[in-house]
Amino acid sequence: MVTTLAKVRTEVGRAVVGQDAAVTGLIIALLCRGHVLLEGVPGVAKTLLVRTLAASLALDTKRVQFTPDLMPGDITGSLVYDAQTSRFSFREGPVFTNLMLGDEINRTPPKTQSALLEAMEERQVTVDGEARRLPEPFLVIATQNPVEYEGTYPLPEAQLDRFLLKLQLPLPDRAVEAEVLRRHAAGFDPRDLGAAGVTAVASLEDLEAARSEVAKVEISPEVIAYIVDVCRATRAATATSLGVSPRGATALLATTRAWAWLSGRDFVTPDDVKALALPTLAHRIQLTAEAELEGVTADSVVESVLAAVPVPR
Repeated sequence: MVTTLAKVRTEVGRAVVGQDAAVTGLIIALLCRGHVLLEGVPGVAKTLLVRTLAASLALDTKRVQFTPDLMPGDITGSLVYDAQTSRFSFREGPVFTNLMLGDEINRTPPKTQSALLEAMEERQVTVDGEARRLPEPFLVIATQNPVEYEGTYPLPEAQLDRFLLKLQLPLPDRAVEAEVLRRHAAGFDPRDLGAAGVTAVASLEDLEAARSEVAKVEISPEVIAYIVDVCRATRAATATSLGVSPRGATALLATTRAWAWLSGRDFVTPDDVKALALPTLAHRIQLTAEAELEGVTADSVVESVLAAVPVPR
């Protein structure tokens, strides 16, 4: 089963070059039923990455461009009056999909951002008092641009805490960028994944089977205590006004089990915790104003905590 999921990484590589870490993070999110926040400057293949992942798993995907005038009903759906039947019927919004790509989520006001909270946490939307279940699997993959702040609305802490992982998509190095251009020169069209040879190499049944295996990965009491100590240390750090919540600790537990399974092991090690701590925890940390002025980052807080907390033997 690990081999099947490895094929997904290979398949995504047919269209996306140099973003292996982000691909692995998205697969971990699928295994953990978690949502992902992608951060990167424009033009680093965020949208292409999600579309290719969906194609390699035969999943439905929809894209929403978040703008200042986007309304909650534009995401969840709304009641529409049918003149022929003289009745209102529900028209599903783009949230009714497997992989929902929310492009530039921080460009829409908090009211619309909050429309996603119920979908992300309860995997349902409530319209006119009626709850409607979302498809399974359901993942929100949201992107935000780290360099443009004008006209943006920072995500509230409650929403950030509901993202399992925050993944960085860096600018490619010279060799990778040259490979991207070589593919385009050879006729690669990012809008036509079929022509690039991308096909479905795993099914929903494969994904469910993999999730069952991840749930069997063992984690010792010592490693559980290590996760707890790491998360509690973020709350005690002088640079933080808000540390990692218990939800963040359970997220780290889930991601380390998925990472251990992808690495071919049926048990979690402290190194797994260290490997997943940054993408799982950093976005859940709020810094004090003084720490921000001094140039402290959430990443550096996590790194200092990992260096300070004793590692179980």
